[in-house]
Amino acid sequence: MKFYIKIIVRLKFQKRRALKFVSRTIPHSGGYNTPKQALGSIPVIVLFIFLTAGYAHSAGVTGGALSASSSGPVELASSSAHVPVQTAADAANPLEEEYKEDEVSDNDTGKAVGEEKAEIADPLEPVNRAMHQFNDKLYFWALKPVAQGYKAVVPEPARISVKNFFSNLGFPARFLSCLLQADFSGAATEAGRFTVNTVWGIGGLLDPSSGKELDLQMQDTDLGQTLGVWGIGQGFYIVWPVLGPSSPRDSVSIAGDYFLYPVSYIDPWYDWLGVRVWQEVNATSLRIGDYESLKNAAVDPYVAFRDAYIQYRLKAVKARKAKMMKSASEEAQSPEREPAVPKKEN
Repeated sequence: MKFYIKIIVRLKFQKRRALKFVSRTIPHSGGYNTPKQALGSIPVIVLFIFLTAGYAHSAGVTGGALSASSSGPVELASSSAHVPVQTAADAANPLEEEYKEDEVSDNDTGKAVGEEKAEIADPLEPVNRAMHQFNDKLYFWALKPVAQGYKAVVPEPARISVKNFFSNLGFPARFLSCLLQADFSGAATEAGRFTVNTVWGIGGLLDPSSGKELDLQMQDTDLGQTLGVWGIGQGFYIVWPVLGPSSPRDSVSIAGDYFLYPVSYIDPWYDWLGVRVWQEVNATSLRIGDYESLKNAAVDPYVAFRDAYIQYRLKAVKARKAKMMKSASEEAQSPEREPAVPKKEN
């Protein structure tokens, strides 16, 4: 279910951004309280524009005939009327601003990764749809009810601390992925985060490293992204039961997370399984309702989640590639230090 979480967060962010754009481009002076109410008035506005344009066209023809019959030129309007006054609020084109906001920027490279349509082969679509339905029923029939009961008992600050704890335990996989991508600054950041959060964060329950003082952000990378950085393609689409969307390349990340995750070495196996179930229930309790809203908004939920997954993975790999190329170019452009020449004594 890990990839379902990231897809849900991404799609929810895009939906909120679209509503924000509508509310910014359509004025609310007419009493609109929500973007949806503003959208309902679009047909009336369009009809008004067409009627106004038709009236202006007929008036223009009449004015032309009058000016032709008159002996002198008729000045209809001053030239300044054709020059729009641009205020500070209108200096930026809202369409261009929205396009820029839809770009994903890597925090370390500062370069924007634009929207690009991603496609993936789906030769196992009948099987994948069956697995998608299985995961869907598993969520509604088992995971969601348990998460709702867990949410009613455990307060939110405690659940956030549990999430931070398990995120801190994922340090080995992220650290190794940064090293394999030659992202040594990212590896150093991960090492610093793990040290600070483990010592001063009470074993990872708190996240002081992400504060403004240190600003050590988690490196969202895995072994699947590492293979993508080095040129290995996605392959075809797979939906694993319980685990969710994946591909042959990203399945390596699932196996790597298992062997690099300290919880996997808890013995006996049912204790390990209990800890993983607790982790998933805790994560689900923090996002109840997101999956339902996105599923209801999609015409075909299977296609929607498939496209969102491959788009998310494409952007993640492109961001990591951009960071690696930037690091390589900086090293190549850095001047070589000349050896110090001892001064001759007089």
